[in-house]
Amino acid sequence: MTARLGLRSALVLGVASLAGLVMFLWPLFIEPTAGAERVDQPFLFMALLPIVVMVVVAELTEGGMDAKALAMLGVLTAVNAALRPLGAGTAGIETVFFVLVLAGRVFGPGFGFVLGCTSLFASALLTSGVGPWLPFQMMCAAWIGLGAGLLPRRVTGRAEIAMLVVYAVVVAYLFGMLMNLSSWPFQLGIAAPGAEETLQLVPGAPILENLHRFLVFNLVTSTWGWDTGRALTNALLVATLGPAVLVTLRRAARRARYGRAAESVPQA
Repeated sequence: MTARLGLRSALVLGVASLAGLVMFLWPLFIEPTAGAERVDQPFLFMALLPIVVMVVVAELTEGGMDAKALAMLGVLTAVNAALRPLGAGTAGIETVFFVLVLAGRVFGPGFGFVLGCTSLFASALLTSGVGPWLPFQMMCAAWIGLGAGLLPRRVTGRAEIAMLVVYAVVVAYLFGMLMNLSSWPFQLGIAAPGAEETLQLVPGAPILENLHRFLVFNLVTSTWGWDTGRALTNALLVATLGPAVLVTLRRAARRARYGRAAESVPQA
């Protein structure tokens, strides 16, 4: 049983996701000042958090999330916040994403989006991880929960677990890539306009050239290490704990009667 995603909520989710894309992709489209030795991070993310709040408000006002749904959101947020320090990102081992994937699968895209935001925010407060990277992490996690809720609903049983494992692996690499993109100009700085043999952002260079530089940078600094560790952790947790967690969450969803009453939920 999934939390209903109404038209207004869907529109707000779309606006939030569009703002998130701009937040991540700005290095490829906004040209830094030629000759500058550093890049000042744009404050686009300051407009993002109010949009995320609007998602919560839209969910509440449209009836997609009632008091029981909010209680479940609070419980799962607390669980994720407690799980994150167990891995703390060491060697890419992160335990915060598998519950997010499974909860998004059961409760739907709107719930998954909000859970991604609240989980990363709460865990950042718990681990003193608040910083300029936090809005980017929140948006990435929100997309992970959103995507899990949009996966085909008719897939059940072992095929469903296999689908979720593949999804968890893919989003592990995408999370690392997007986070690297958000920090790429600040880690390496920017190159002089016209530079060629460099992995730095080159002002005025074609988008595809700068994108190629970033992909090489991401490959050599993150993909084979941190991202692969995250992918393996996600796959292992979803494959081993996924069936039991899905059954538990779906039982809670039926009892709380999220969305339409007595709607049947496929069992894993």
